[in-house]
Amino acid sequence: MTALFFVKESRIAATPKQVFDFYESQGALRKLIPPWGHVKIIESSHSLRPGSRVVTKTRIFIFSITWVAIHTEYNPPHLFADWQESGPFSYFYHRHRFLDDGQGGTLLRDEIEYVLPLGRLGKFLSEGFIRRKLQKM
Repeated sequence: MTALFFVKESRIAATPKQVFDFYESQGALRKLIPPWGHVKIIESSHSLRPGSRVVTKTRIFIFSITWVAIHTEYNPPHLFADWQESGPFSYFYHRHRFLDDGQGGTLLRDEIEYVLPLGRLGKFLSEGFIRRKLQKM
């Protein structure tokens, strides 16, 4: 199955180092989870360095989903990335880029490459739903 791509950019009035430092701070993950997401953090190594992992649990409709993410790339204050070891997608890779916007702020760029489960049926049933969820986050 062909991978799908999603990119979201947000401007933040802080330097890339300040924003990256926030992402690395204790409790940042909890603060970054949207309240409507109903995500529970099961395990976290409290690090963005390669090999560290985060385990979360959420609900999608009536299904309880456990998501295990492993951090794979780390280049402060410019980039970190994580890969889904197990979870709802057939494949999911997320790069977080912290770009200087030239005005003292940061352009936070989320680049996600993913493959939906169940092949064409999964794409037909959930592509729009997944894109809306990613956009809201």
